[in-house]
Amino acid sequence: MKILVLESSGLVASVAVVTEEKLIGEYTTNFKKTHSQTLLPMMDTLLKMIGIPVQEMDAIAVSGGPGSFTGLRIGSATAKGLGLALSIPIISVPTVDAIAYNLCGTDAVVCPLMDARRNQTYTGLYGDQMKCISGQKAVMLGEIIDEINQLGRKVIFLGDGVPVFKPYIEEHIQVPHSYAPIHLSQQRAGALGALALQYYHEGKYESAAEHQPDYLRLSQAERELAAKKGQEKA
Repeated sequence: MKILVLESSGLVASVAVVTEEKLIGEYTTNFKKTHSQTLLPMMDTLLKMIGIPVQEMDAIAVSGGPGSFTGLRIGSATAKGLGLALSIPIISVPTVDAIAYNLCGTDAVVCPLMDARRNQTYTGLYGDQMKCISGQKAVMLGEIIDEINQLGRKVIFLGDGVPVFKPYIEEHIQVPHSYAPIHLSQQRAGALGALALQYYHEGKYESAAEHQPDYLRLSQAERELAAKKGQEKA
């Protein structure tokens, strides 16, 4: 079983190939280039490096959202195109779940924080063996911190929202807490691929034609259009 993994939900671009036995290869970058510039060249480079043609893939795993609207669209469009061309299924893995999976094995509560702007975060809470305590959602930062305080357990934060939200966290958190190291703090195709293998064996996959990203909330353009229509009705 070989899975090609695509991660483009945030600032990080990451591509990997995983099997049941190992992570064969992973290529991750985190700098200011668009995923439309990086994702396919990274995939081509990785496949050439490990000597496995894309035609040998049995499935495509992709970060299914939430995250950057543009990034998710690029990742999903790439996955759909490959899935249709190769007639293989797509394994859509929730972004927040995949970020949390970086810390699989810890006995602390894991809290991914993605910066969703306007002091909102895409987040969730995960316990022992990555058991979901609170599923991925878009909320105000204060809501998830209140939820953690009520839970009363030590927590590890990770994700691109940490640098943005750290001052608020330090001021309001009431439980023992820490932050993941930089190599485990953001999206990685390797972690997404490991979780995708579990999804596949649980039958959680779909055809390329069926796949759509899960944005969790309206885009800024859609919010502005809804607000404009509301004003017009008023």
